[in-house]
Amino acid sequence: MRGYYVKRVMLDGGSGVDICPLSTLQRMKIDTERIRPNNICVCAFDGIKRDTIGDIDLILTIGPIDFKVTFQVLDMDTSYNFLLGKPWIHAVGAVPFTLHQMVKFNTKIRRL
Repeated sequence: MRGYYVKRVMLDGGSGVDICPLSTLQRMKIDTERIRPNNICVCAFDGIKRDTIGDIDLILTIGPIDFKVTFQVLDMDTSYNFLLGKPWIHAVGAVPFTLHQMVKFNTKIRRL
């Protein structure tokens, strides 16, 4: 992402949104003015409902392919830097293997 190698990316097939913590954007020095306000409320892992700050489109390079991902931005402490949920998994036709901590997808199709 923008020349940064991002560690601790979580794939969650049970998540209905792709999430980016505000702290990740700040560490990468991404202008928070790019965040578009919205009225989305998400239910976090702890079961508490949280309002998002808004959404932001980011270009991620995963393997040899660039993906435009719309993330919901949350101001909360997380153990991950990005959470890729159902929207990304289904859009790219990915198959996550949690046991082996890997994901497979067709690299012949260019997504952006």
